[in-house]
Amino acid sequence: MPLRTASGSFAPLAAAALLAMTLAACTSSNSLITKRTQGYEISDSAMAQIRPGQSQQLVTLVLGSPQSTNTFGDQSAFYYVETKVRQTAFGMTMIDSRTVLVVYFDKNKKVIDKAVYGLQDGKTIAIESRRTQSFGEDRTFIDQILQSF
Repeated sequence: MPLRTASGSFAPLAAAALLAMTLAACTSSNSLITKRTQGYEISDSAMAQIRPGQSQQLVTLVLGSPQSTNTFGDQSAFYYVETKVRQTAFGMTMIDSRTVLVVYFDKNKKVIDKAVYGLQDGKTIAIESRRTQSFGEDRTFIDQILQSF
């Protein structure tokens, strides 16, 4: 059963609800933006623990499983990527920073070096948007149905 005031009207409740919504809309704009980390959170203390001569198992124990690996010749590398982003309430994502920790290993799976790369070290790659043409005509489902009559 709905709540009513002594006079039987909903006006005071509606006014209170309107006031609550108005005050909620006046909050700071920071509440519309959330900050989060995508990928790994690479701490300075964890990076300091990785030194030349350590095994791959120890690196995995300290940093966790790598996001990506690469093998070239008799050497290999583990990649750990940390991306700090801001996302608006409307779904727009902005990248604040990106850190890529690369741990290089020799043929005996021992650390030989590590490197830290940031956004300034990366290169922008243009994604090709051309499509490979298919045989025949590209028609929508509706076009195909209408052409069958």
